[in-house]
Amino acid sequence: MHKGRSVFRCTECGADQPKWGGKCDACGAWNSLVEEPVAKRRMGGSPDRQMGGGGGSPSDNPPIRLSAVTETPATRWRTGLAEFDFVLGGGIVPGSVTLVGGEPGIGKSTLLMQCAARLERQGIATLYVSGEESPDQLRLRADRLQEDAGGIHVLGETRLESIIHHATQLKSSVVLLDSVQTTYTEELEGAPGNVGQVRECAARLMRFAKESGPAVLLVGHVTKGGGIAGPKTLEHIVDTVLYFEGEMTLDHRILRAVKNRFGSVDEIGVFSMTGSGLEPVANPAAAFLAGRSTGASGSAVTALMEGTRPMLVEIQALASKAGFGTPQRVATGLDHRRLALLLAVLERRGGLPFGNLDVFVNVTGGVRLIEPSTDLAVLAALVSTVHDRPVPADALFLGEVGLGGEIRPVAGVERRLAEAARQGFRRVFLSARSRGPANNGDLEVIGLEGISELTRRLAA
Repeated sequence: MHKGRSVFRCTECGADQPKWGGKCDACGAWNSLVEEPVAKRRMGGSPDRQMGGGGGSPSDNPPIRLSAVTETPATRWRTGLAEFDFVLGGGIVPGSVTLVGGEPGIGKSTLLMQCAARLERQGIATLYVSGEESPDQLRLRADRLQEDAGGIHVLGETRLESIIHHATQLKSSVVLLDSVQTTYTEELEGAPGNVGQVRECAARLMRFAKESGPAVLLVGHVTKGGGIAGPKTLEHIVDTVLYFEGEMTLDHRILRAVKNRFGSVDEIGVFSMTGSGLEPVANPAAAFLAGRSTGASGSAVTALMEGTRPMLVEIQALASKAGFGTPQRVATGLDHRRLALLLAVLERRGGLPFGNLDVFVNVTGGVRLIEPSTDLAVLAALVSTVHDRPVPADALFLGEVGLGGEIRPVAGVERRLAEAARQGFRRVFLSARSRGPANNGDLEVIGLEGISELTRRLAA
């Protein structure tokens, strides 16, 4: 048993309560309160300031007008991994803190090891800290990579004070920590990974980065729900949050920015997992359409907007007579509730019965459909499989479908059409109310008012 007073802290919002309860009074989350011992001493004293890279009394940094702040040119360190630099907005910003989360075995440590190797070759001092692997294990992993990682300084340590000390002594410009959930500070009681330890370690590393100047990259574990483990304040503290996604059985991995103070949000980078590490995919649109069968029914192509980048993906659908009982509704890469909605609209407004059909929808390449602009492509694939007639191989489908069967315009049409034309598509089906010219060079634009027009054209 630990000595001293304890509080109960919410793992969702970080709010403190004096006693345990089933529900957090601040955010309303259930079963999110965990017991946490109070710090042994108040933070902010001279030991903390020294370990954090400096400090001073409040009077040393008086408030100034924003117009008086000296403008400094933006500096970024490029790793040479084109997709990683693209997602970050052009490279790593000195003094920034980046959090990389993802499923176990997805490639987070491999990605950071490759970045460290490339930065070290450029003369940018790096320190790779691992609380999960020993230096011997890191060497075995580095030997499998095509990168020359021999110049990286590695450290097997979990105590935060020691990590900051060694990073300061080595004058490291980039510190990579794998992972923040295994790190602890002596200033707090409690095991590594609890709410207080994760939040305090992240806050201390943020101060270290801002006051001493190195860029800090953190690996974060994820929960079974897919979110980064620890308090939600962890994502608020850092400058950039990246999620590494992908199916374990597929070669492609997607790096997605969900927060970025130095670049665009929702940018994605695509990598291919090989035996020698991660390889950036230069043309993601072509990669996700590779192996597409143009003569089969139930296949349609749409264009997603991932940040500023349009990306073409194939949607496959299969409808077959139900063998027994309630028909199945299986969706991979698409929210099953969205699929149920689209099936209801197609049955009511398009006249296609699905009451006795099993329906399967799959988005190829492990991509997940989030934006509603893909609705029209899902319907096109469903209509195609019901009538067993393939859609035109050079056709693209863009549009949101409403409950009334109307097809609504989507944003970023011009960039999507430009990418479609570059990939060899010659016609696009979209809302008749979409703004823009009637055609786009070699791309024929076909406007649709409702899904009845879509079913008529595809069934003809």
